[in-house]
This record gives sequence, structure tokens and C-alpha cells, in this order.
Amino acid sequence: MDRLNKKIGRRKFLEVTSLSAAGLLLSGLPALRGGLFAGTGDSPERTKLTFGIIPLTDCAPIVIAKEKGFFKKHGLDVAVSKEASWANIRDKVSVGALDGAHMLAGMPIAASLGVGATKKPTITAFSMDLNGNAITVSNDLYDAMMKADPAAMKESPTPATALKKVIDAHNASGKDPMTFAMVFPVSTHNYELRYWMAAAGIDPEQDVRLIVIPPPQMVANLRANNIVGYCVGEPWNERAVDMGIGRTLITNYEIWNNNPEKVFGVNQEWAEKNPNTHLAAVRALIEAAQWMDPPEHRMEVVEIISKRSYVNAPVDVVKMSMTGTFKYAKDEAPRPLPDFNVFYRYAATFPWRSHACWFITQMIRWGQIEEPIDIRKMAEAVYRPDIYREAAKGLKIPYPMIDYKTEGMHKAAWSLTEATAPIPMGPDRFFDERVYDSAKLIDYLNGFKMHHMKVKPSDLAKLNG
Repeated sequence: MDRLNKKIGRRKFLEVTSLSAAGLLLSGLPALRGGLFAGTGDSPERTKLTFGIIPLTDCAPIVIAKEKGFFKKHGLDVAVSKEASWANIRDKVSVGALDGAHMLAGMPIAASLGVGATKKPTITAFSMDLNGNAITVSNDLYDAMMKADPAAMKESPTPATALKKVIDAHNASGKDPMTFAMVFPVSTHNYELRYWMAAAGIDPEQDVRLIVIPPPQMVANLRANNIVGYCVGEPWNERAVDMGIGRTLITNYEIWNNNPEKVFGVNQEWAEKNPNTHLAAVRALIEAAQWMDPPEHRMEVVEIISKRSYVNAPVDVVKMSMTGTFKYAKDEAPRPLPDFNVFYRYAATFPWRSHACWFITQMIRWGQIEEPIDIRKMAEAVYRPDIYREAAKGLKIPYPMIDYKTEGMHKAAWSLTEATAPIPMGPDRFFDERVYDSAKLIDYLNGFKMHHMKVKPSDLAKLNG
């Protein structure tokens, strides 16, 4: 049975990704076109660069762009620097010690606003991936949840209903709040964990303790009982499962189908001084993402990023999510999840300004932004689809002609027609059935019963009519 499930999972992954690759070829848009920019166009202002990464599977676009020669093809000599934490990434890009980096999707926004650090205008013109995270808990907490509400634990996707019952009983006994971890205050992981908890009535500010732990250290802290659960990117959920010390409850794909995860971020000042270099980097990253998505390339990607110099994790652990399945528990068979890691299809590389607005709403919801701001204006300063389009034109690939899209409307595949050519898109459903319309940001924010906003909705409404 285990072998059969693995076959089904791989087969579904092959079907989805092969269709995507075929769409590129049928449109006359091959994923690679050798020498397209060699010796043509404006030369990069700088050729020797250093880009930072965190050891996660979604650092792959940068790593593959280097290892497979895409940076070199576009005239760039890139060194990849593995960093210890997201704070390191933020600070080194801010001071120029890194030319650009693998960043959390909310990080360029936070840096530009000065949330949690010195204000430094930062931009992104490239989204590195969709999905890729999950929420994992200790075996003891999982057992307590099963005992508290076995019916809720059988639901799919798994709600936090049983967790609320366990937390309520725990807190009523006078014990210190349970400690959960996420990777950074402005991370997707923080907002996803909070979103999931809050939907069940758990107040993430009052009912539990949330702390920051760098991704590679999550498993060790779970094993040491320093935390009872966490939200992190791969391979650190599957690592805990493989070791038998934890169980994954829900992936972020299940929380929000095809949600944005990481971006390639650079200082605005750096981008203005080096526009051709920036364009070359974005082109190389787009081509790397194209190359990575077809199934026949995924195991090579796994072999490369698993190396000690990058993710430093066993191939068998890294390949699980990267090849179209996901294992929630050590004693369970892998389940098909072909869209757990999406790098190119579904316009995954496009920096949607509607995505930027969503992250800003969550920063406001949880009190990280304390003064009213024009949300769309900030999104348009940080997320730069104009630069992406310029890069994409040269590659002759289809790209969106709009900057904003509504999320939560599609439970199945659909087609984006507001593009230079129709782009196949995946589901975008939220697990709580909410619809997010970036044209109605204040209504969206006001729709959350649980929040810790420090900005008066009336003041926010004046800037966001």
C-alpha cells in the first residue's frame, strides 16, 4: 500500500508538471534558449556578486541559477553565501555585504517601513516560489489533540479546533503558555501560524508564546522540548517526521492554495545603481525556475540543494516534498501533494502587488505597523512587476499585464487571460473560505474578529479609500 501511494503521488506530480512544461513548449516558449542574451543588450554594471540564502528547499532558484550556469549565461559571476538567520540576511543586504538575497516575502516591505529594524528601502522584482511551509507539532501534543477532539483531527485540512481545547485546558491549570516557534516576525510562517490559530479562536498574542528560531534549528528545539510546535519551510518539517519526533498537521498550501513564500530582494539604491545587473539576475532566476519545475529535473535539483554547502539535509528527506508528495507522520504513507513546491508554473515568479498588500494587512492586523499607511502605495514602491516585465520581454515568456488579483475565488485550475498570453493558474482557496480582494483592504481587515491592531480603522480608511 505504501508503494502504491508513492506511485500515485509521483504520477500526479508528473501529470501536473508535465502539462505545465508542455504548455511552454506548445506556446513556442522553451524553458531554455541557449545564448539568448550572450553578447547582446546592455552589459551588467557589475559582474561579481554575492547572493545570500537560508538553508531551505526554496533557496533553489538562486542555487540552480549558479550551479546550472544561468547566472553565467547572463554575464554574472555569483557566489552563494549560506546565512545563519533571516536577521543576517536582512542586515547584510541592508549594509551592502550581500548584493541580494533569498528573502521572506514580507521582508522587503518591513525593511522599507522600518518594521523591526532600521529603515532601508528594499525592493523585489522576482518571486522565488509558491507554498513550501507546514505546521508541525511534537508527538505528545499531537496525542493530546487526538484525545481532546478526535473528530476535528480527522478533518482535512486539519483545523486548530483540537489545539484550542488542549491550550484552554493547559492554561486553565495555571501552567506557562505553550511555546511555538516561527522563523521571523515578518515571515509568512508567523502569519500562517497566526491565521490558522486565530481561525479556531486561539489568540496567538495571549494564549500561546511565539518565539523566533532559525529554520535549521527547529528540529533540535522540538527534540529538546523547548517548543511544542513550529511553522517552517522544508526540509525541516519532513526532517522531524523522518526522525519520528513530530507530526505535521497542515501545510501552508492547505491554509492558502498557492500562496507566495519567498522573494529575491535587493536594496532600492543598489537596483538604481545597477539596473542592468538587476535585470540580468532576474532573467537568470526566471530561467532557473523554468528549468526546475519539469519533473525530469526535480531529482537533480534535490541532489544539488541537499549538499552541505546549501541545505545540508539527507536527499531522502529533501526529495519528499520536492517530488510531489508529503509525509505527515513517520508511520503513514506519503500523500500526493504535487503543488507543495511551485517555482515557475501559475505565474509563480511574478511579484504580485496584491500579495504585498496581503502581507501589509497582516502586519497591521497583528500590531506590527502602528501608524496608518497607504497600503497600495507601499506595495507599489516595494514590489516591482515593471522590472519583471522588462526581464520577461527579453526572455519571450508570457507574463501578467495586471499587478493585482483577487485570492480565494478559485477552487480549481483557471486561466489568467490578462497576460501577454493565457497563463494556466492553480487554485487560490483559503481554508476558511475567505476571499481577499486588494481593492477592499479595509473591509478585509475589518472582517477579522481576532486581531491586535494598533492603527485606528478610521485613520487607515482615510488613506485607503
